[in-house]
Amino acid sequence: MAVSHTIGGRIGKIIAWLMAIIVILMAALTIFILTFDWNRARPYINDKVTQAIGRPFAINGDLKVGWQRPVGETGWRGWVPWPRFSAASIAVGNPDWTRQPHFATLDEIDFEVKVLPLLAHDIVIPAINLVNPSVDLERLLDGRNNWTFKLASSSGPSEWKLDLHDIAFAKGNIALSDQQKKVEMQMVIDTLGQPIPIGEAMKQQEAASRNASAEAVGKAGASKLAAQANAQAASEAAAASAAAAAVASSTEVTASGATAANGASGAVAASGSNGASQGAKGGASGAAVASASSAAEAGTANGAKPEIPPYAIGWSVKGTYNKTPVSGSGKVGGVLALQDANRPFPVQADVKAGDLRVGLVGTITDPAHLAAVDLRLWLQGNSLGRLYALTGVTLPETPPYATDGRLVGQFKSGGNVFKYENFTGRVGGSDLNGSLTYTAREPRPLLQGELVSHLLQFADLAPVIGADSAASKAKRGDATAQPGNKVLPVEEFRTDRWQAIDADVKFTGRRIVKDANLPITDLYAHIVMTGGVLSLEPLKFGVAGGSLSSEIHLDGSTTPLKGRFATSARHLKLKQLFPNFKTMQNALGEINGDAALSATGNSPAALAATSNGEVKALITEGAVSRLLMEAAGLNVANVVYEKLFANRDVKINCAAADFVATNGVLDSRVFALDTDDAVINIDGNVNLRDESMDLGVHPHTKGFRVFSLRSPLYVKGTFKDPHVGVNATALALRGGAVVALGLINPFAALIPLLAPSNNKPLPCGQLLSQIRQAPSAPPPGVKEQPKAAISLDGAPLNKPSTGARAPAGADKKPAAMLPATAAEYKGS
Repeated sequence: MAVSHTIGGRIGKIIAWLMAIIVILMAALTIFILTFDWNRARPYINDKVTQAIGRPFAINGDLKVGWQRPVGETGWRGWVPWPRFSAASIAVGNPDWTRQPHFATLDEIDFEVKVLPLLAHDIVIPAINLVNPSVDLERLLDGRNNWTFKLASSSGPSEWKLDLHDIAFAKGNIALSDQQKKVEMQMVIDTLGQPIPIGEAMKQQEAASRNASAEAVGKAGASKLAAQANAQAASEAAAASAAAAAVASSTEVTASGATAANGASGAVAASGSNGASQGAKGGASGAAVASASSAAEAGTANGAKPEIPPYAIGWSVKGTYNKTPVSGSGKVGGVLALQDANRPFPVQADVKAGDLRVGLVGTITDPAHLAAVDLRLWLQGNSLGRLYALTGVTLPETPPYATDGRLVGQFKSGGNVFKYENFTGRVGGSDLNGSLTYTAREPRPLLQGELVSHLLQFADLAPVIGADSAASKAKRGDATAQPGNKVLPVEEFRTDRWQAIDADVKFTGRRIVKDANLPITDLYAHIVMTGGVLSLEPLKFGVAGGSLSSEIHLDGSTTPLKGRFATSARHLKLKQLFPNFKTMQNALGEINGDAALSATGNSPAALAATSNGEVKALITEGAVSRLLMEAAGLNVANVVYEKLFANRDVKINCAAADFVATNGVLDSRVFALDTDDAVINIDGNVNLRDESMDLGVHPHTKGFRVFSLRSPLYVKGTFKDPHVGVNATALALRGGAVVALGLINPFAALIPLLAPSNNKPLPCGQLLSQIRQAPSAPPPGVKEQPKAAISLDGAPLNKPSTGARAPAGADKKPAAMLPATAAEYKGS
C-alpha cells in the first residue's frame, strides 16, 4: 500500500514538472516572439525562398510576428492564441531577359495561422490580406515567359497541406506583354463595395449592350433586335413549359394505369409511376435550365440548382491586341470560389476592341481547368468579317451588326465545342437568327449551323461580294477602291482565311426587300468550305416567279484561285422580269436557261475576265406585245397604229440564246427571236474583261409593212454606261434612196419604205435541239471547244468563236438539260 502511494506521488510530481516546463516554454516562446526582432530573420527567409522558386525574393520592409486571440473559436480552443505574421515591401524578381525588374511586388501581406492543426501537418490560414499587389507578365516570340518558375526539386510529396479559406486585397494591378499573341494590356482589379448577384449583373449588362446595339445598327434596329430577343426568350420558355407539361402528362397517365391495376402487378406499376414522376420533375427542371441564359440556371443530377456565388471583384482593362485598341471592365466571383470545381464561377465583361464590342454574363465551370462555359453573349461591330482577327472564325464581310444569344462551351480533350445557340441579330437592316457550332479539331476547326433571315434587305448582301459603296467599305475597314467605270467587284477574296477553318452553314433569306426593278424574292445558300475550297451547293434565288440556282466551287488552295460555276434558270416569268416595263406587262411565257463556266482569278471581276464555257437560254410558247415588236423593227406606221388603236399580242414561236465564253468574251452562236410577225437576230459579243458590249440587232419582217424605216439596231457601251441606238449608216442609205427615187418619180420614193414579207421562220426544232444540249465548261484556264452554228436560212448567220479543245476526260459538271416545251418545263 505504501509502495503504491509512493509511485502515485512520483507520477504526480512528474506531471506537475511537465506542466511547469510546458508553461515555462510557452512563456519563454511568447516572450521570445514578442521581444525578438524578426527583421534579423529576413536574410535567412529571403535566401530560402529564393532557392525554392529560383528567382530573387526579398522582404524589404518590416517582418513582424504577433499573437492574437482567435475570432469565432469557442470553448478551450478560444484560449489558444494564433500567431499573426506580417511583412512589408515584398518583391519577386524577374529573369534577366525581361523588361521589368520585378515579376511581382506587394506593399504588405499579413495572415494568421491556426495552431492546433499544425500538430496534424495542416497549415490552416483563415485569410490572407494583400495590399496593392502588382504583377508584370511577359512572353517573348521564342516562347520564354516569366510566369513559369523552376521550383526546387523535392525527394517526395510534402507531409504538409495548405488550407486557405479567403483572400482579401486592396487595389491591384496586372500588366501583360505577350509578343506571341501581340498583346499589351494593363488591368486594375479591386474588391467591390458589396456583393452583386448574377441577376442584377444580367440586367445591367443587358441595358448596356442594347445601348451599344443602337450605336451599331441604329435605334430602330436595336428596338427590333430587343423585340426579336424577347420573342425568342418567350418561345424558349413556352417550349420548356410544354416539354415539362408533356412529361408530367405522360407521368399522370402512367400513374393512372398503375392505379387501375390490382395485386402485385398494380404495386409494381405504382412503384414505376413514382419513379416516372421523379423523372418528370427532373425533366421539367432540365427544360427550364435549357431556356435560361447562363450557367446560373444549370441543374444538378437531382434537378436542384447549384448555388451561384455573387460577384466580389471588379476589374478594368486597357491596352492593345494585334495593334487594335482594347478597353473594358467587368466583374468576377471571389478568389476562393475558384477552389470548388463543381461550383459555377460567375463572370461578367463589357469589352471594346476596335469597332467590336462584346458583352457577356454567365458562369465558368472549374475555371482553373476551363471545363465549361455558359454565357449570355452580345456582339456589336461594323462587319462580321472583322471577327476573324479576334476569333479565327472566317465570316463574310457585312454591314454593321448586333447579336444577342447564348454561348455554351465544353472543353474536351478530343476538341473543344462552342455553341452560339438560338441567337438573334440585326445585320444592316436585316434580321438574322439561328445557331452556330464551333468544334476545335485537327487539321482545321469546323463551323456548322443554320441561319435564317425573315426579312432580308438586298442591299445588305452587297458587302458579301464586295459590291457595296466606298463609304460602306471604309466603315468596315476595307481599303479596296472600286473603279468608277466598273460594275463587277474588284475586291479580292481572302483565300488565306479559307484555309484556317472548315464550314458547313445553311442560310435562308425568306423574304428579300429590294428595288422595285429587281425581281428577286428569296434566297437559300448552303455554304461548304473544306481545305480552302469554298462551295455554294446551291446558291438559289427566287426570281420572277421562278428560280435561279447555281453551284459554285472556288478553290482557294491555289494561286490564282480556280472557279467552276453551273447555273440553271427555271420558270422565270417574262412579265415579272420587267415589272416596270409597261409593254411587257401582257407578256406570257417563261425563260429557262443554263450556264457552265470555269475561270481563274482572285476577285469576281478577275473570274469574269477569264471565264470559259457556255451560256444558254430559251423561251417557248410565250407572247409579247405587238407594239414592242413593231418598235424593234422601226415600222413607224405600225407603231403609231398600235399605239393609238390596238393592244394586241404576238405569239412567240421560239426564242433562244447560245453564247460561248472564251477568256471572258461571250460570243453569240445563236441569239434569235421568232414570232408570227418578225424574226429578230442578234449577233456580236459581250466582253467581261473590260465590261463592254458590241451587239447588233437585225429585225426581219413577216408580212407587208408600209412606212417602215426597218434598220439594224446596236447595243454598245459598257455595263456602267450602255448605249442603244439605230445603225446610222443603214438608215442614211435608205433615206438617200428615198431622195434619189423621189427625183425620178414621187411614188417611187415609197419603195425604200416598203417592207416585203420574209416568211421564212427560224428552224425552231433544230434551234431548240441545240439549245437543250447541256452547256459545258472546260477546266479553269482552258478554252471552250467551238461548235458549229445553226444556219438560220436567210437571217444573218452568227459565227462561232474559236478556241482550244478541252482535254479528254476533263472534269466537267454539266447543267441539267433544258426543257423544250411548256409541258416539259412545268415539271422541271
